[in-house]
Amino acid sequence: MSKPLTIEIWSDIICPFCYIGKRKFEEAIKQLPADYQLSISWKSFQLAPEMVTDTSISIDQYLAKHKGFSIEKAKEMNTYVTEMAKAEGLTFNFDKAIVANTFLAHQFLHFAKTQGKQNEAKEVLLQAYFTDGKNVDAISTLIEIANQLDFNVEEVIQALNSNQYANEVENDIFEAQQIGVRGVPFFVVNRTHAISGAQPVEVFLETINQAIEHQTTTTKSEGASCNVDGTC
Repeated sequence: MSKPLTIEIWSDIICPFCYIGKRKFEEAIKQLPADYQLSISWKSFQLAPEMVTDTSISIDQYLAKHKGFSIEKAKEMNTYVTEMAKAEGLTFNFDKAIVANTFLAHQFLHFAKTQGKQNEAKEVLLQAYFTDGKNVDAISTLIEIANQLDFNVEEVIQALNSNQYANEVENDIFEAQQIGVRGVPFFVVNRTHAISGAQPVEVFLETINQAIEHQTTTTKSEGASCNVDGTC
């Protein structure tokens, strides 16, 4: 008999620990028994909903201005995270990253869900932001990704221009507030067990197995994450 496993993941596209956590999570689910039937859903979360897309400044400059850091401190923090990402086989190019609001990109993810390719879209968006230095708030970038994923581009443009999935994004964010999400990534397994942050693979496996065993107590493990105040 297969064992159903529903995993909901609140995450933002500009959150470095969300990308790192995705890799750790993926490594964990590779090690699950073959009879585990997975259903994975990416939920929208915005670390900086007030952020205005600005291609004229760097991420280091943005952090320095909005968090009261020096440019040197911002660079030091991003270098540290870059090394963490490298350990997971990821390439972060913060010198190329574009300051971008993610509301439109989250709508794109909801469109991708209707096409059965939400996980693929999430991966490409994270790579676009952290590695390729693309503006994830630009329609042109999202159209490029739509082509890459073989989506109907006209449908994508219509959905984004009409804010067709805005309510879905807002509902995800509201739901996160209701269940007490204070930082991302935030993984919820079978609605009973939670994992906060980019945890070690072993923690993912342990929590997933506990959820499968139908334990009655809700558990929460915490690791490196980005908080709602924008601190990573």
